[in-house]
Amino acid sequence: MPAPLRLLSTIFTLAFLLIYTSPATHAAADDDGFRPLFNGRDLGGWRPVNTAPSTWTVEDGMLICSGKPIGELRTLKMYQNFILELEWRHLVPKGNAGVFVWADDITAPGVPFHRGIEVQVLENAYGQSKSHTTHGDIFPIHGAAMTPINGRGGSRAFPTKELSKPSPEWNHYRIECRDGAISLAVNGEVVTRGEDCSPSKGYICLESEGGVVHYRNIRIKELPDTPIEPADIAIAERGYRSIYTGVDLSGWTSADGAAPGSTWKANDWTLTRDGDAGPIFSEASEIKGDYDFIVDIRLKSKGAVAKIFPRSTKGDAPAISTSDERLAPHVAADGKWTRLQGKVRGNNTVELSFHGKPDTVTLKLGVLKNAQGFAIDAEGSVDFANLYVRSVAVK
Repeated sequence: MPAPLRLLSTIFTLAFLLIYTSPATHAAADDDGFRPLFNGRDLGGWRPVNTAPSTWTVEDGMLICSGKPIGELRTLKMYQNFILELEWRHLVPKGNAGVFVWADDITAPGVPFHRGIEVQVLENAYGQSKSHTTHGDIFPIHGAAMTPINGRGGSRAFPTKELSKPSPEWNHYRIECRDGAISLAVNGEVVTRGEDCSPSKGYICLESEGGVVHYRNIRIKELPDTPIEPADIAIAERGYRSIYTGVDLSGWTSADGAAPGSTWKANDWTLTRDGDAGPIFSEASEIKGDYDFIVDIRLKSKGAVAKIFPRSTKGDAPAISTSDERLAPHVAADGKWTRLQGKVRGNNTVELSFHGKPDTVTLKLGVLKNAQGFAIDAEGSVDFANLYVRSVAVK
């Protein structure tokens, strides 16, 4: 072979070897279809649902959960069939957390958690009983359904072995979700399974529930979708944003522009009013035009009244009141939660629905020129929770 051709052949050979022995190529082969679900740098691909900026932080490639407030972080994308792997460790004995699959976009009424299937993440010192273990229980929560394998008469599936390690050791979970069936491998061995899950397509969530938890090496392998009934698909993204952090009253002011009074308390996932503080006003940008809102309300004392000002001013304004005879039939008994959904259009029309049902009550609250805003107030002891808003473009 002439020298120029030998040189050209050598160049092509070297190029071939560089391409097919590159680290990226080996990584793709080793991963076998997996990709990172957490990039190790920030919350890209994830959305805090009802927690504070301080709840979820990233350090040294780990996703760190403070445990406060109780709430959720979820993926931006919905998944049906997949394999999820992650490592976790509790930093506090008796710590509580969880991984949710096939979850809705926001939290269920009257609770800080989503409807979905939960894979329990408990630290060993939490203790065990006939109703739970610390080694990877799986169960449906807040309206979801599942048939457990190795159950104890209820809907919870119990692990067949005790393989989880105590704080501060790392544990590895492999969660396989296929056609409404779910299995969990703890530190390399499948121990818990369930089937007939509904929903069986939805979001993946990580749960904050009091204890400091570290997560790392979160990755996912998506599997082909299969035919699914609409009823088995979780509620998809509706554009709602939480306007309560669960740790403080940032984003809210009182009537005179000062910080809210002492009788308004950030009480973890609930915002409590017990006394005579006057209304507090949200500073959310979404409420400056037509918007929708969701609020959960719990009346805790006899004669208590919750009020919502959908077009508030810093003075008097028409209010949605639980004492209104048009609303009273839809409000839950004292001590129970009422989910109120509202559509605010223009300056005087609010359409309300309750508990996710289609029946509505339309209120004409009177025209307030150039009014905008959203405020809450109460008489007596009242809890508010799951305060969400979304802006609505007028067509």
